[in-house]
Amino acid sequence: MAEISAKLVQELRQKTGAGMMDCKKALKENDGDIEAATTWLRQKGIAKADKGSSRIAAEGLVDTYIQPDGQVGVLIEVNCQTDFVARNEAFKALVKNLAQQAATTDSVESLLAQPYIEKSSVTVDEFIKETIATLGENIQVRRFVNFSLANTSGIADSYIHTGGRVGVLVELTAQSASAAANEEFQSLAKNAAMQVAACPNVEYVSVDQIPAEIVTKEKGIEMGKDDLGNKPENIKEKIVQGRIDKRLKEMTLLDQPYIRDQSISVEDLVKQVKSKIGEEIQVSRFVRYVLGEGIEKNEMSFADEVAAQIGAK
Repeated sequence: MAEISAKLVQELRQKTGAGMMDCKKALKENDGDIEAATTWLRQKGIAKADKGSSRIAAEGLVDTYIQPDGQVGVLIEVNCQTDFVARNEAFKALVKNLAQQAATTDSVESLLAQPYIEKSSVTVDEFIKETIATLGENIQVRRFVNFSLANTSGIADSYIHTGGRVGVLVELTAQSASAAANEEFQSLAKNAAMQVAACPNVEYVSVDQIPAEIVTKEKGIEMGKDDLGNKPENIKEKIVQGRIDKRLKEMTLLDQPYIRDQSISVEDLVKQVKSKIGEEIQVSRFVRYVLGEGIEKNEMSFADEVAAQIGAK
């Protein structure tokens, strides 16, 4: 076998836009023949896939997977470039399968290295590249989180809103398996997930979960407001404390008016279910994903994009 030099790998990479490891493998498979390696990459769909990997992927889907017994739950975001591909059945199936696979791993990197659930002869990463080649768009597994209730009584549940643009995963715990199987308890889990989806400012379950540095920051903001400038210090402290208490409650799930009955709070709802079940229960944690949040979208016009592509040739 011919020696595969770094220079040769770099040459193939520049020619095809494929990743370094893919180029090295292609050259090894083709005895260092760069033309044959290029053909090999194109046949695998890798060259086309990696050429698209720099395109901004801010569309896609947020989806969930809940194990039938409710003991494991996953929330995942997979991005593509356009809403058109996000509605494609092949893309939807990919996201659904990735959510299920993410139940048994702890990072995007380890997920990508797994054999794909429906085609074990390739890794998840390789299957995604095949899908990119088929659909013609960049696809990226952006993030996921999984909740496991091993050795804990309770359930994970989820809610997907606006066609996969907002997703929530919640975990509720109880003292016994019989309570976790109770219909009232399971309904509470679903309603809690819907509540989180409806409250974009909610970040914590309860006030006691809010970090001290957040409280200090909020106090500093309030103390510096102009309308307090001429107030006596003791009055200023009371006003600020009242504002902080209000602000912190806006950030917590249990203090929200219940979406199905605005006359009670979510905490009141939990207490009602607790009374019916007859044992201690709690909402222990939740995560909300909003599709594409934090991704800087490319606002380049179509004409500018065409010009840029011509200039890059």
